[in-house]
Amino acid sequence: MENRTMVKQLLLSGLSDLPALQFPLFLFFLLIYLLTLIWNLLIIVLIVTDSHLHVPMYFFLGNMASLDLCCSSVTVPRMVFDLYTRKRRITIMACMTQFFFFFFFVASEAFLLAVMSYDRYMAICHPLHYIQTLSWKVCVRLVSIVLCLSFIYSFVHTFYASKLTFCELDIIESFFCDLPQLLQISCSDISINILLIFILGGFFGGGCPVITFLSYVYIFRTVLNIRGTRSKVFSTCTPHMTVLFLYYGSGFLNYFQLNSSHHFTSNKSASVFYTVILPFLNPLIYSLRNQDIKAAFRDFVRKIIPNTM
Repeated sequence: MENRTMVKQLLLSGLSDLPALQFPLFLFFLLIYLLTLIWNLLIIVLIVTDSHLHVPMYFFLGNMASLDLCCSSVTVPRMVFDLYTRKRRITIMACMTQFFFFFFFVASEAFLLAVMSYDRYMAICHPLHYIQTLSWKVCVRLVSIVLCLSFIYSFVHTFYASKLTFCELDIIESFFCDLPQLLQISCSDISINILLIFILGGFFGGGCPVITFLSYVYIFRTVLNIRGTRSKVFSTCTPHMTVLFLYYGSGFLNYFQLNSSHHFTSNKSASVFYTVILPFLNPLIYSLRNQDIKAAFRDFVRKIIPNTM
């Protein structure tokens, strides 16, 4: 048997090797991260403090803002730190920890998007039963189920990823520890990891879009038969559909191109999009055309600064 020296540290490739780009990228992504924190925290504060937003739709939106904030915090601070210090070394333990929490929050968002589509389906297609069906107890249970399923999903992937061995101080072709890049540099058998990507990814990653798609099929069928409410319905559904398209598009681009020769080039762009840009855009997408959020924001500003707005 060939002797192999196992390493305890790995290198992250980061976003760019060009020295002239390091500091501008550091400033840019630091600004994006700070704005992400501000936008999502503002959404959470508005939903918690404004009684008009104490309905299931905004309860789920508040949870989505929390997940966006956490998901971004798992990856971006490390990326910004590496851009500033240019060290890019990470221990296997830290890598697996980052990997677990990243998968947990990403999976939670996928499940929650499906729950949010079901919420819109009940509100539009069965408005008379909406409050009874989606009571506060049911909403809390749905979010609890989302978190439990996400924990299981993340734990299984992390458990088998922790079994991987690395024989050289290889470079992870990303700015954080993600599964496809870890599999690429591992010197152990990765067949079970790839199998899990397609089985769990197909089941959860396929099941959530199917639930969402069916919900919107029924929503559009109902809307087409009702006159006078189409614009209002589409205004509440369009932000959700936009986020769905961006989220699932970037996710499938990342995890289902394992055999692509250009995988890591497109992967890094997709990773930046759904770990940095999407959490920044989500609160804007959900709030720009939402009159309830705008009204809650105006009331919030009036409480802080009287005689304004």
